[in-house]
Amino acid sequence: MNLGKKVLGIAASSILALSLSTFTFSQNTYAASQSLSKNYLIAYGQALPKDYQNEIEEAGGEVVAAIPEIGGVEVHSSDPNFLKQIKQNTKIVAANIEKNFKLEQEEPSGADSLPVTLTPDPDGTYWSYQWDMQRLTNQKNSYALETGGTEIDEKVEHKAIVGIIDSGIDYDHPDLKANFVGGRNFVPAGGYYSDNPAEKGDPNDVLDLNGHGTHVAGSIAGNGKVKGVGPDLGVRAYRIFDANGSAPTSPIVQAIVAAANDQVDVINMSIGGFDNLKYYYEGERYNDVADVVLWKRAVQYAVNKNVTVVTAAGNESLNYNDKKSLTDYMNEVYGEYGILFKGVSIEVPGGTPGVINVSSSNSWSTDKLAFYSNYGNGFIDVAAPGGDNGPTYDATSDLNKRDFTYRTLSAWPTYLEPYFTTVTEGYAFSHGTSMAAPKVAGIAGVIKAAHPNYTPAQVKALIAKTSFDYGKKGNDPFFGAGEANAFNALIYK
Repeated sequence: MNLGKKVLGIAASSILALSLSTFTFSQNTYAASQSLSKNYLIAYGQALPKDYQNEIEEAGGEVVAAIPEIGGVEVHSSDPNFLKQIKQNTKIVAANIEKNFKLEQEEPSGADSLPVTLTPDPDGTYWSYQWDMQRLTNQKNSYALETGGTEIDEKVEHKAIVGIIDSGIDYDHPDLKANFVGGRNFVPAGGYYSDNPAEKGDPNDVLDLNGHGTHVAGSIAGNGKVKGVGPDLGVRAYRIFDANGSAPTSPIVQAIVAAANDQVDVINMSIGGFDNLKYYYEGERYNDVADVVLWKRAVQYAVNKNVTVVTAAGNESLNYNDKKSLTDYMNEVYGEYGILFKGVSIEVPGGTPGVINVSSSNSWSTDKLAFYSNYGNGFIDVAAPGGDNGPTYDATSDLNKRDFTYRTLSAWPTYLEPYFTTVTEGYAFSHGTSMAAPKVAGIAGVIKAAHPNYTPAQVKALIAKTSFDYGKKGNDPFFGAGEANAFNALIYK
């Protein structure tokens, strides 16, 4: 396991693990915001009291969103004493400042300026470049067992639906449009914290303005030039990242609840970051307990509704069992903002009970994870192909020795400017635990299509017991139970 190439900048609550992208603080992040106007998360008991709106208004706040299913409320307030006042309410379990993060695409460097060129296969597809799908499906043999649906008269009858909580989807993409079954946009007009004219606040507008969600969807249910694990699975988009790449916790947990209420079979969250139980800013003590409580409740709500929840383990090369290293990492990345972390850091949603948490494997080794992948005993359930830059880069760390074809190929929005690993309009290579998680979500989807009565626990157990036992024999901190495999899961008796 190579731990020498730590990927910086992908941490904190509610951030997108986008192919080793860099995440920077928004100016209104944490308690560090100089603005008196803040958003807060409040966790009541399991149900909201009838008078919760009056209580919040009396404390100087305004309800932004309520999530009655999990006793959660998002609140806006310009009163600097709001948090202290609302915490005096004995009905409230926890309350804290809600965090907002800014996603910035990784700046191309070194070999990134070189285009990736591919020659289509004789049938016009890119299957020969999909090393991940070749392995996951045993060279398409799993498709003969279950694709996730039935194609009739050029229409697909979906046997299972995967909810993708992400940046949206290119629903007109030729490889995805037959499997797109709708969705919901949680981004308000103007975006979360900026006056962005691209954000209209239309709850039905799930168009992907980033690319990440479309890439994830292609890995799950692509059916064209690229294939997903279940080419006939339905995909439902829950758009939680705005055009600026921002997202606080509230819309994400709202999306989990909404997906469960929509009766999806599987939820994929290629999202990862850390909540902290104790940190300081200008001598004042803060925590993210309300975030942690609502993450737990939302996941449990979904599991109780028979939804399998799949998450990405994160891209910081961190050992989740080494709590000191997690705190040191938070201070290293965010110390310049005057924030001092002292308490335990909790990875969300990957560290939340009830999920299938996925690390990232590569194409060239059964002993090493991808260099960026987080790991830890009891933290990783299974691994899946997320790709990397190839063995030469792994040995040398030379940016010019990267081979992007060792990353994973999937769909990319046809209307966006080319990504630096775009091979042609509508397709791109990407890598990260964000690319590993949807492979497991796809496997969970085809399992549910084949066994509709399976519970999340049964789905999780089947994925674990049919994984390839990579790494140390038995369950290990890097691969968990092993690398998940769709063909093995579907032939298991």
